[in-house]
Amino acid sequence: MKVFVYSMRTFDELPDFERYCNKHQVEWDYTEETPCMDNLDMAKGCDVVNIITTVIDRAMIDRWKENGVKCIATRTIGYDHIDWEYAKRQGMGVIHITYSPASVADYTIMLMLMGCRRIKHIMERAAVQDYTLKGKIGRELPDCTVGIIGTGRIGSAVIRRLSGFGCKLFAYDIHENSENGAYAEYTTLDRIWEECDIISLHAPATEENYHMIDAAAIARMKRGVMLINCARGSLIDTQALIAGIESGQIGFAGLDVIEQESGLYYFNRMGEPLNNPQLAILRSYANVLVTPHTAFYTDRAVADMVENSILCAKAYMEGRETPFAV
Repeated sequence: MKVFVYSMRTFDELPDFERYCNKHQVEWDYTEETPCMDNLDMAKGCDVVNIITTVIDRAMIDRWKENGVKCIATRTIGYDHIDWEYAKRQGMGVIHITYSPASVADYTIMLMLMGCRRIKHIMERAAVQDYTLKGKIGRELPDCTVGIIGTGRIGSAVIRRLSGFGCKLFAYDIHENSENGAYAEYTTLDRIWEECDIISLHAPATEENYHMIDAAAIARMKRGVMLINCARGSLIDTQALIAGIESGQIGFAGLDVIEQESGLYYFNRMGEPLNNPQLAILRSYANVLVTPHTAFYTDRAVADMVENSILCAKAYMEGRETPFAV
């Protein structure tokens, strides 16, 4: 099997690719460039292209197929950036991966704690030497009722961590995990909207989940609710979120993902005008913390992403079953 890797980060991924391609006896090459119509021919003669979050459309799939590519492997959990249905109709496999759930779970808890203690406001005031207490009082996490939407590996890890804080926990998923019953009560979305002080999203970006948190859902939530999103930006209607923040219905938002982040996150846009006015608005609020899709970013998770993208693609190419074939 020969793999061509796009969007190689030489400062962290390259040593892992060198180690795991050698370990699993895979021939490979790479570029630091993101895939675009001008560089797709770099993968000519390769069986697999290995990508991250770049949008992959039909024209790109057609070009790769012409060049002999048989499989697209994304070293991400999500694969909504790929027109995977078209790829499969063209006879190309699509592979995604899994990685350490602790990375995102720990980050989620961090955002909750930062929201509870108003840390963004405290740090901004401290930066201008305002060390007063007025307006900085926080709340304690054990006093909060928390709703977890999506209880896969990451959502379940968040539940286990929160159980140690003594929170009252609710959970929602179309596929319930019985192991979470020791820590959380599975319930309806309506109950989560109405009773939870903190709501954390860990659901995939599907057509059914698009804007699952919209104006109607926000209106049903407790006033001052905290929203955490370390999953996918499309789960929240950003305009409704902004309106909820400005009305005081939403007390804090911790957002590691936003809508229309493709082409923005993971690039240096210093000094450039950004074509995402909603991001500028969100960043202006003292009670909103926006981070650039970095919840996953730990040494262990990066190593998992690299190795699993190789292993899953190899399984596909060898005709073996893999749970990560789309």
